[in-house]
Amino acid sequence: MAESWVNSAQRIGSDLHLELSRASSKRAALIDALREAVRGGRLAPGTRLPPYRSLAADLGVARNTVADAYAELVAEGWLTARQGSGTRVAERAEPLRNGKHARVPVKTPPRVRGPRHDLRQGTPDASAFPRTAWLASYRRALQQAPNEVFGPGDPAGRIELREALAEYLARARGVRTEPGRVVICSGFAHALRLLFQAPARPAAQRPAQPTGQSPIVRDPLAVEAYGLPFHRQLLATAGVRTVPLPLDEHGADVSRLGRERGVLLTPAHQFPTGGPLHAERRAAVVDWARARGGVVLEDDYDGEFRYDRKPVGAVQGLDPERVIFIGSVSKSLSPAVRLGWMVLPERYVGPVLAAKGEREAWASVLDQLALADLISSGSYDRHVRRMRQRYRSRRDRLVAALAEHAPHVEVTGVAAGLHAVLRLPPGTERSTVKAATWRGIALDGLADFRHPAASEASGTDMPAPDGLVVGYATPSEHAYGAALEALCQALPPAPG
Repeated sequence: MAESWVNSAQRIGSDLHLELSRASSKRAALIDALREAVRGGRLAPGTRLPPYRSLAADLGVARNTVADAYAELVAEGWLTARQGSGTRVAERAEPLRNGKHARVPVKTPPRVRGPRHDLRQGTPDASAFPRTAWLASYRRALQQAPNEVFGPGDPAGRIELREALAEYLARARGVRTEPGRVVICSGFAHALRLLFQAPARPAAQRPAQPTGQSPIVRDPLAVEAYGLPFHRQLLATAGVRTVPLPLDEHGADVSRLGRERGVLLTPAHQFPTGGPLHAERRAAVVDWARARGGVVLEDDYDGEFRYDRKPVGAVQGLDPERVIFIGSVSKSLSPAVRLGWMVLPERYVGPVLAAKGEREAWASVLDQLALADLISSGSYDRHVRRMRQRYRSRRDRLVAALAEHAPHVEVTGVAAGLHAVLRLPPGTERSTVKAATWRGIALDGLADFRHPAASEASGTDMPAPDGLVVGYATPSEHAYGAALEALCQALPPAPG
């Protein structure tokens, strides 16, 4: 049975006493006091903290001050918050006591063993999920939802979310659309499955599609020479042959497009090598699609997280009838929120809705309404701006650590996104990944993302570059420094 706050307070006694410093604000002083109490071991792992109202009354501060302080420490990883369990001190193996590390015996539930430092790409900081804002939006959405919400869902998605997305994407990403062309899905992979469903019969036996209702051409599809293997496997399962396009400092070389009728690009921030698609190539690929009667699939990967460059608008804005724009909240909010969207040319809306079926079977209608409220209320924008600052700080710490401890390692692709590419001396990628694994670090080698036919497509015998793809968003704030230290120790020494 969960221990009540009264019993916890009696057990802790004076250890809960907090001295607020003369900081710039009551909120900052409370954060410092609580953080120091955890560091010093006065608040042991698993300790339940008092409710906002109680602590606010004890300290003579506003209730919102306590709520904001708790939320900040949850985001940093010092505290945890669970509905029905209150706010507790996070499980920390070795809290500081009198300046020295001392183990505190705490009974914890068994955990799945995993890496000590997770530096894999593609995952945001889970502790930074905007719980308070999401809960407020969910409550408002639930209170205001009409009765029809609790019936079968529209395969296009709730109109409230489609309207909010049409406005947001136009404002933030330069997308030209209307709600009728937005179709909700559960993420990018789901969008690919809908767009490239494997035919039930061989092509020769399939009846001709009605005019204006033809599906997207399945074979072949041009893709970037580096990308997620999972996406290539998904396409292969659907019977799609992918043809790699070489990459350089300007993105995919779209001049190499030939007989393909479609191309999949990450123009905002090429994954994983980094960098936006050059303006001339953006225009060139749209011209190619018009001349060829083809289509551009735009994966808006990391489109919202930019640091050292001006915003890069969506290619879709150049020609909404030749570009399918695909996005999701897996990086901006969490992959646990299974929501994404497709902004479609008019001719593809019907086939995609037919592929989804008569009812929404993937994306929760209530989650759709909550996201619509989050966007419309401005909370989504505020969260993205806050995370943009946090991830930029993480990136800067990574770059600084490498400059100090491994200056021979070049860091690229860091003007945007949640990961960096570390260029390694030739022939050292595999051994470096093994060294990192031995030190408890989970990360990816650059070769893992290379298309099997990339060398043939490049038309050169030059060996593929060695490198690491290092994600800097996943570790909690208090664990990030140790992760960087372990990473630097795993890197190969300078040549010679």
